[in-house]
Amino acid sequence: MNLEQFLQAKRRDKAFMECVTHWETIPARPARYADFPASLAESLRRALEKKGIFQLYTHQRQAVEAAFRGEDLTVVTPTASGKTLCYTLPTLQAVLESPSSRALFLFPTKALAADQVAELNAFISLMGESGEKIKAFTYDGDTAVSARSAVRAAGHIVVTNPDMLHSGILPNHTKWVRLFENLKYIVIDEVHVYRGVFGSNMANVMRRLLRLCEFYGSHPQFICCSATIANPKELAERVTGRPMCLVDDNGAPMGERHVIFYNPPVVNKQLGIRAGSLNHARNLSAELVQNDIYTIVFARSRLQVEVLTTYLKRLVTDALGNSDRVRGYRGGYLPTLRREIERGLRDGSVQAVVSTNALELGIDIGQLEACVLCGYPGTVASTWQQAGRAGRRKTCSATFLVASSNALDQYIVNHPDYFLEQSPENALLNPDNLYVLMNHMKCAAFELPFRQDELYAGLESTPDMLAYLEEEGVLRLSGGKYHWMAEEMPSTEVSLRSAFDENFLIIDITDPAHHVVIGEMDRYTVPMLLHERAIYLHNATQYQVEKLDFDDKRAYIKRVDVDYYTDADLNVTLRVLDVLKERGDKALGEVLVSSIVTIFKKMKFDTHENLGFGSVDIPELEMHTTAAWLALPESVFDGIEKEDAQNAMLGIAHALGILAPLYLMCAPPDIHVSYHVKDHFTNRPTLFLSDRTPGGIGLSDKAYDMMDLLLEKSGELIAACPCQNGCPSCMGSPFGSKIKALAAGMIGRILDESFKG
Repeated sequence: MNLEQFLQAKRRDKAFMECVTHWETIPARPARYADFPASLAESLRRALEKKGIFQLYTHQRQAVEAAFRGEDLTVVTPTASGKTLCYTLPTLQAVLESPSSRALFLFPTKALAADQVAELNAFISLMGESGEKIKAFTYDGDTAVSARSAVRAAGHIVVTNPDMLHSGILPNHTKWVRLFENLKYIVIDEVHVYRGVFGSNMANVMRRLLRLCEFYGSHPQFICCSATIANPKELAERVTGRPMCLVDDNGAPMGERHVIFYNPPVVNKQLGIRAGSLNHARNLSAELVQNDIYTIVFARSRLQVEVLTTYLKRLVTDALGNSDRVRGYRGGYLPTLRREIERGLRDGSVQAVVSTNALELGIDIGQLEACVLCGYPGTVASTWQQAGRAGRRKTCSATFLVASSNALDQYIVNHPDYFLEQSPENALLNPDNLYVLMNHMKCAAFELPFRQDELYAGLESTPDMLAYLEEEGVLRLSGGKYHWMAEEMPSTEVSLRSAFDENFLIIDITDPAHHVVIGEMDRYTVPMLLHERAIYLHNATQYQVEKLDFDDKRAYIKRVDVDYYTDADLNVTLRVLDVLKERGDKALGEVLVSSIVTIFKKMKFDTHENLGFGSVDIPELEMHTTAAWLALPESVFDGIEKEDAQNAMLGIAHALGILAPLYLMCAPPDIHVSYHVKDHFTNRPTLFLSDRTPGGIGLSDKAYDMMDLLLEKSGELIAACPCQNGCPSCMGSPFGSKIKALAAGMIGRILDESFKG
């Protein structure tokens, strides 16, 4: 059964259609073409024609012409729309015109870099004699030491990732003189990925890169590519520090797409509890696999990936025990395993893959036809990006969004128009975040001494920060310049992808004579998944954590065979440190957020019933960040019993947590909403919305400005929810009809009292 037949069968399936809240069919779209630019080199024309390309898509033509004019540009089109040619053609033309020209291609992952350099070299080989002298190389942690000098000397196009640029190229710029003196183009692909901490770090890496280019006398041009987000031009400008020309007139064709919103049936009407999304996503994926439809399944967490992979592997295991038609894919797998899975997807030997958002990016992953989302990915942009991983060959494709009982999922699946009509989210970053800025100023000082009158990225605070670093003994002022004085290289201590570089190694000690590192995990995830006695799932294999060494950042695990997995509970507390802004009852300031895991649950496979609890003994983690808060007027609680008021406020905080990510245009994990019955700082009942990033990335600033709108929409959500007593889709718990009505009324009183001026 092919995909079209499968979809027809599903439309006739009454039980399935009863759970479908909306079925959107997006018609196929033909391509729009433009002729090659008149100035395009003849050898590039021939290479394109050998690939069967006799015209460019309209956006490709616009991008190439903008690059030829010397403009910095950002190309924003959907997945599989041919963005690669937008930077490949200008770069190769520059090398043809001036063989000394150099280009730097930056991709967020090694997999993307390897994929692109293979495609680039294949295109160069089609150029014939004119392409024989053009060299494109990958330069990352996997590049052999013996090959690195050849890349530095002969590489016209160096393909790498931000991490390698930060820790391997910039600190050793004296070995890369040819690159820095002749750098013509800097290509940043998947620029929408550079948000939050990663984006803030990336912007500072670009500041350091341009500082060195200025020193060597080059003035490179930027070409950025992005998936669809609300602010691509603004984001690219924040990352690069340059004004951008936006190219977003997509001319690529698209096959027919089906987007099916599926809500599992209610199993308890009084409590508003639905059947689990995991089981329904599993059943749907199993049907697709059994019908030989190439499928990708996206899950929200590493744990879900492993549970779903385990289920599907059982389904396809043959008589010899081989189940490699189904593979899991997530962060924490070693690079060799990820490359093996990627090859399997391309050559068709892997029929289904279960992934976190690790496969959301634009790597070529073969002829996938169907996409199953186990829960809403959290943002409109990510949902479209994941959906776009299927149907890349311009054929019919289908995306099934299987909603969980999570309130945000329920909002989306019951308001499909919101999702379908909503513009994608803004990507936010804060390159001037103090944590990030100080780390990169150290790196910049190591790379090139700061002049006493120099302003890093034009920041007026530069002299104060340099003076502070001198006081700390890491810089020394001599001859009008600040020189690096510490022994270590600062870039080795700075992780671009998190606020702190504290990844834990995961070591398999099943064989006492042969310990093997099978993965790694960031510090903030470790307490949830790698506490002692946790069942750690890795590519559908079960391990038990025997020992977690927090000091040495190592987890020791043994293979086991049990019928359950574990899930831990995280407790979070918040304390105000300082006020930055204040207006009436609302404020913005710095806070200290503490988190600790104290217990874990044992959950049975298949039924997901709770088999018991265990204690966790792990140090508390602390994070300085920013938060917006609203101290509630005491008059709001007049005439209301204390317990009723507290339950109503807990429901309001829950509703606020549902809607804040939608209106702040961020992912749910980026923001945390909490309620203090009586906060130690305000001495009043207080609602908090805090950034979940050290130092903050600006979400709480936006929340401060739109606090009244967020409360107003929360009131509407509670009032409009069809439940009688409150449910996971509005207030989180069934408090009762009295409390539900009270919560909606209290929001009105808060708005009148706190925002009437």
